[in-house]
Amino acid sequence: MTTRTHDVYTHGHHESVLRSHRWRTAENSAGYLLPALAPGQRLLDVGCGPGTVTVDLASRVAPGEVMGVDRSAAVLAAASEHAAEKGATNVRFTVGDAYALEFDDDTFDVVHAHQVLQHLTDPVAALREMRRVTRPGGVVAVRDADYAGMTWYPAHPGLDEWQELYHEVTQANGAEADAGRRLLSWVRQAGFDPAGVAPGAGVWCYATPEDRTWWSSLWADRCVTSDFAVQAMDHKLADEVALELLADAWREWGTSPDGWFLVPHGEVLARA
Repeated sequence: MTTRTHDVYTHGHHESVLRSHRWRTAENSAGYLLPALAPGQRLLDVGCGPGTVTVDLASRVAPGEVMGVDRSAAVLAAASEHAAEKGATNVRFTVGDAYALEFDDDTFDVVHAHQVLQHLTDPVAALREMRRVTRPGGVVAVRDADYAGMTWYPAHPGLDEWQELYHEVTQANGAEADAGRRLLSWVRQAGFDPAGVAPGAGVWCYATPEDRTWWSSLWADRCVTSDFAVQAMDHKLADEVALELLADAWREWGTSPDGWFLVPHGEVLARA
């Protein structure tokens, strides 16, 4: 994640968060972008995290140069290790700021940001900056979840409380948990030509026993150990007991053989 100094990354980089990030690939998190990629393109991945998506994208544009930027030097070290393990010689990582990218105008053919805008206090400014470093005719690709649109079965009051608390924490941070539905509006406000904007949607669905166990356990951990938990307490929105109850709710939901969880995402491809 890249932010201004006063912006707060709701999740932080606890292991329970990186466990989720490392699961992400170009196929499950940037499928809408893949048809626009071609060998030789220069690509920038903003808020690249541990780099699994970045390295996958690098394989699609090789021998084109790929840059991954994030505000966390520690997570970028993990990204560099992942790239080395995969033999991705065309990708580099550097600390960066989504509001002030250290690249010249018209540098990249593709600028990509996955689950970034939802954490920013000024996503439109970040989109303008992404557009600045994209060459004319190039593509800015953004994808963000929409927490109010998340749905699950069986119903569980503890997950209802989790969803409500998540919104309260992000609102206290000045961020927008329901970013997915707003991406088209933000892109338009950033000045992209509507004729070159292609909005859409994608989903993650966790319903197999393995996926359900993985998803519920990582959120149970996040409720008590990640920055989300710290911020909930710092903002006096929850205490340790309440957070433990939310973690218990996630674990209980995860044991249901009927368990099904849908995460909707807004997606936009915008021509610079």
